[in-house]
Amino acid sequence: MRNRSRGSQLGLLLLASQVFQFGVDNVPPVTLGVLALNAYLYLFPAAPLMQTCISVQQAYWLNDWRRLLLSPLHHVDDWHLYFNMVSFLWKGTRLERQLGGPWFFYLLSVLSLLTGLVYLVLEAVLTEVTQDQSYSMACAVGFSGVLFALKVLGNHYHPGGTTYVMGVPVSNCYASWVELVLIHMTSPGTSLIGHLAGILVGLLYTTGPLKTVMKKCADLVTLNRYNSRPGAHYSSSGSSGYRGAGEGYSRNHRYAPDYTTYRPASYSGGLTEEQQLEAATRNSLNDRGQTSQRGAPPPPPYGFHLSEEEIRQRRLRRFDN
Repeated sequence: MRNRSRGSQLGLLLLASQVFQFGVDNVPPVTLGVLALNAYLYLFPAAPLMQTCISVQQAYWLNDWRRLLLSPLHHVDDWHLYFNMVSFLWKGTRLERQLGGPWFFYLLSVLSLLTGLVYLVLEAVLTEVTQDQSYSMACAVGFSGVLFALKVLGNHYHPGGTTYVMGVPVSNCYASWVELVLIHMTSPGTSLIGHLAGILVGLLYTTGPLKTVMKKCADLVTLNRYNSRPGAHYSSSGSSGYRGAGEGYSRNHRYAPDYTTYRPASYSGGLTEEQQLEAATRNSLNDRGQTSQRGAPPPPPYGFHLSEEEIRQRRLRRFDN
């Protein structure tokens, strides 16, 4: 986060050279997209620089909260863009490959907004403590606050080892704090509070509740999206209900029609059960068609007993055959 006038385009050319040396195909899509967006907004800014930087005065007093979205994506000059994006190229590639594209995009969005909010809180506290209004009017812009948050995450996921900060070997667990001090000492135009806000947001994710809250929000959005799918609603026919993911049955459902159930009106011509039984008996007695292998007539319906006269008539027909 800085406040300088634009310079030459050499930094932009060096950034393009770094990306091509790294290999465009080796850059994950979210990292490449964010990098391209920052470069595009440097060439074609969404608003003049003084209308994109964030401060307590502009965001809170004047209620211009869109600066929370614009300030991380705009840079003061080409060198500001170059150093931020080269750093993001390495940090973003490593974290996106580890966390996955969707979560990394979600993470970047949250870190960008929270870094701006924490920056405003810190500047407001300094204004209140020191009674110096210059803190509320300090306007910051750039992606470096988010980079400090990503650096905290990178050190968290890859603990141990040594990082060289401006040629000085530093343990990874202290690298963010050492870099914060050294950058402020060597580049007075940078925003110490903006970088500090990034470190605090990164710690809020790695050691605080931010990661848990983000997961719960993501689960809630996923659940709402699933419940809104057409297949999740009750069918207008009333025969099927809510089907859970991966389930082989329907819950809270009404039973589907049983097509093996006896239906007199459909399959019996409207006859009652007694009438059907009598018709079956007559058909059996009058049947001279195919018999069993022993030549016996078809047996009477199950549970139905023939009279002696009917048995005698059947025996006579058998004798005639």
